[in-house]
Amino acid sequence: MSRAIRIQSSAIGRTVALIAVFLIAGCAKPTMGVVTGAVTVDGEPAKSGSIAFFPVNGKSPTAGAEIVDGEYTAQVSPGASKVEIRIPKVVGQKKLYDTPDSPTQPIVEEVLPAKYNDATELTIEVQLGDNQHDFQLETKQ
Repeated sequence: MSRAIRIQSSAIGRTVALIAVFLIAGCAKPTMGVVTGAVTVDGEPAKSGSIAFFPVNGKSPTAGAEIVDGEYTAQVSPGASKVEIRIPKVVGQKKLYDTPDSPTQPIVEEVLPAKYNDATELTIEVQLGDNQHDFQLETKQ
């Protein structure tokens, strides 16, 4: 067999194998839940922030997502998860260096009480496939 035919056969074999992998992966059952929802703070959509999911069993991977204009979408392992939500607020600026032309970075503080993040009381039960969960949070205790 000539070298050109061997190279062509090898390339065809790799292509067929790659297509088979994609077909098998496409037929696989979902192993994650997709959690989407809205986050409001005192009745208003959260402009930006983050949401994190920590499996209660301690064995599954953690997950998280950015909150943009009050909406989020995250891929989360099925089962019970604690949820931490953080909404930062810029309260000032600080220079990065002690020079007149130093760039600055924002100083931020957490808007939400600890019961929504560091000492979270939020939990969710995630199912395989699509999950919808909105969070209505209050800053006044």
